[in-house]
Amino acid sequence: MNSPRTTLYRDKQNAKLLGVCSGIADYTGVNVMWVRLAFILLLITVAPILLPGYFVAGLLLNKKPPHLYVDQEETKYWQRVRQSPKRTAREIRGKFREIDRRLADVETYYVTSNPRLSAEIERLR
Repeated sequence: MNSPRTTLYRDKQNAKLLGVCSGIADYTGVNVMWVRLAFILLLITVAPILLPGYFVAGLLLNKKPPHLYVDQEETKYWQRVRQSPKRTAREIRGKFREIDRRLADVETYYVTSNPRLSAEIERLR
């Protein structure tokens, strides 16, 4: 997946320092407050190496393009794709099956209620 919508970016619009935590929050769909809190707790307790890693990520990650998502619904969709692409593909297939079933029902209704249309379809077969 090399789509620009599935890439990790720095989110400078919601940034406090470099936008790395807000970028991770945008990428995963987790609230940015929890990402920042986890970063601070890990920084204090377990891994002081996170601070240089944060600045390196801030230098290496690209800024999030402002036109990347149209609305909040599209943002949530791409977060679900990043979390589980297989599940998202199953959901889309299920939606298409439902649309196909509904279209077949409409077609059946119109063909059975219109004998002339039914005869024309049979003649074309």
